Amino acid sequence: MLETVIDTSAVARNVAAIKASLSPGTQLMCVVKADAYGHGVRELVPVMEAAGADALGVATLAEARAVKESGRTSLPVLAWIWSPEEELTPGIDLAVSSLAQAKAVSRTGFPIRVYIKVETGMHRAGLDREEWPEVFGLLRDAPNVAVLGIMSHLACADEPGNPHNDVQAREFAAAVESARAAGLNCAINHLANTAATLTRPDLHFQMVRVGLGCYGLEPIEGLEHGLEPAMTWRSRVVAVKPLKAGEGTSYGLTHCAAADGFVANVPVGYADGLPRGVQGALKVGIGGKLYEQVGRVCMDQIVVDLGTNPHAVRAFDTAVIFGKGGMSATELANVSGTINYEIVCRPTGRTQRKYIGDSRA
Repeated sequence: MLETVIDTSAVARNVAAIKASLSPGTQLMCVVKADAYGHGVRELVPVMEAAGADALGVATLAEARAVKESGRTSLPVLAWIWSPEEELTPGIDLAVSSLAQAKAVSRTGFPIRVYIKVETGMHRAGLDREEWPEVFGLLRDAPNVAVLGIMSHLACADEPGNPHNDVQAREFAAAVESARAAGLNCAINHLANTAATLTRPDLHFQMVRVGLGCYGLEPIEGLEHGLEPAMTWRSRVVAVKPLKAGEGTSYGLTHCAAADGFVANVPVGYADGLPRGVQGALKVGIGGKLYEQVGRVCMDQIVVDLGTNPHAVRAFDTAVIFGKGGMSATELANVSGTINYEIVCRPTGRTQRKYIGDSRA
């Protein structure tokens, strides 16, 4: 009854459009961490490969293994969050962001490809400048290690005019130059996420890492790049009930009807990922119309105010939480005090996935 509908055609078109927009010679890494931002990594990696992806990126080693073991793609897979104590796996590319990680990859006993992740101003993960010479030398001299390039991450890419982006770009370029001076080829370097890919072509370098844009969401509200949101989260109306003026609904009766009318009961709640704090801000799409959610968001269900029910909403009608026919993921993020990245990762619990579309589109 509660499902996310994933349009693979939209994903294919988004990936193809982003690839076509890149600077000549720039490769596209599609980021599929967190189960492809909640869209289903197993189903989408072949779609992305067919649409022009050159590589895939994930956060953890476990995610990388799952992608490789799925047998659904031949693309290289990069993981950037891992511990030197973990058992490393042949055939998975790794980001090296510490001396300890550099030592770990150099003693694997099997060939391994790495990107060196450097600190450029986000102050989250990456080698500080004073660590560059030792790590560059160690990896250069390790016979089993192939250094593909340098990588880093922008702190303010969703603010294209923020001068810190240029500060980071200069530090990134310095890292590439220093690595090459140390004898590393560094043929494929990447700094740009979705926001920088769409707004800063000067930061494309030899590869970009695009996550959110593949799923059709804009990282910067107000800008439009023709992306198509791929996910719709929907349920069904299970009951329509009359509510008299002065009567309340849901826990605590926090909503009382101002006039006689009707309410609809929709099975989705905080156990399924709907934020409890969205009470009174969510508008549910039913039959192409938006209706205000009222009363407490419960573990399993919500109540929707139908007014006098002029459009004859009835049991088993589709009720859209976000996506086609309802609020957009970005609109729901705004009223929830968060970002659209989080919203598409939210549907969990009893939510089932349904795939539609022609991935060749």
